[in-house]
Amino acid sequence: MEPQQIKPFIDAMASSDLAEMAFSQDGWTLRLVRRPAGAATEAPVAAQALAATPARAAATSPRLAAQTVATPAAPRELQSPLFGVVHLQAGPGEAPFVAAGQAVRAGQTLCVVEAMKVFNEVRAEHDAVVDAVLVASGQEVEAGQALLRFR
Repeated sequence: MEPQQIKPFIDAMASSDLAEMAFSQDGWTLRLVRRPAGAATEAPVAAQALAATPARAAATSPRLAAQTVATPAAPRELQSPLFGVVHLQAGPGEAPFVAAGQAVRAGQTLCVVEAMKVFNEVRAEHDAVVDAVLVASGQEVEAGQALLRFR
């Protein structure tokens, strides 16, 4: 994500009363957080995507911080991109999207996170083997919480 792509999001947030805004595209997650004037400038914990892409950050003003993040190299974990309810299968009684020991391909649906009645598919960004499923279907998850671990 380039700085000229980030600026419209910063401008939109600056002209609103939003405290936080997140946007994901092509494996990047942009998270904007408004801080009270005089607050510490420590980087926020951001939603992370399953990727081994380089992290980049863009500084804005003391009240706004923009950050793009990537999952650490080892151990590789799929982290929830947002707060919601995780679903490990397409519907009740159906087979799970993935299981421990299963090989997955880039673009394959790994789970779905439901937030505000919107079902957000979480897809693999690269080929991998699932080492462990760290959550149960129907469980509430936080943004950045580990969902799956890969070998």
